[in-house]
Amino acid sequence: MIVRKLRLQRGWSQDQLAHMSGLNVRTVQRIERGHAASLESLKSLAAVFETDVTDLQPEDAMNDTNNPNQLSYEEHQAMEYVRELKGFYLHLMSFVIVIPILYGLNLYISDYMWVWWVIFGWGLGLLLHGVGLMEWGNLFGPDWERRQIEKRLGRKL
Repeated sequence: MIVRKLRLQRGWSQDQLAHMSGLNVRTVQRIERGHAASLESLKSLAAVFETDVTDLQPEDAMNDTNNPNQLSYEEHQAMEYVRELKGFYLHLMSFVIVIPILYGLNLYISDYMWVWWVIFGWGLGLLLHGVGLMEWGNLFGPDWERRQIEKRLGRKL
């Protein structure tokens, strides 16, 4: 996540970072998701970001409260929300592209309009995906659990 924060601060895409560091795009994606990185990969990224290798290591960053590259809880939550929103938009785009193709195919090969079942099922999934992004759609999420525990304990966590 530290690499992702530094990349976003500079306004670079994952492709640009991969090109500048000499790494594969998949390697950059894995590192940004929190997977372990080799020392060579970290050195390449540190050179691009003009920082020390230790600043890019998650263990050290979490223990160092003075590290400006450390992600705050709010930043982590915001990045997670944006990732989920991107997934929803990709889901919506695939729906908008595939459904007309299936509709045309249905008209061409069959008299029975089976495509309506696809539209209904996929549309319901899309609706639930969108509702899941809403605050009120996540009634029993982590915040609800935390509030219930605090209520039971009678104090803040």
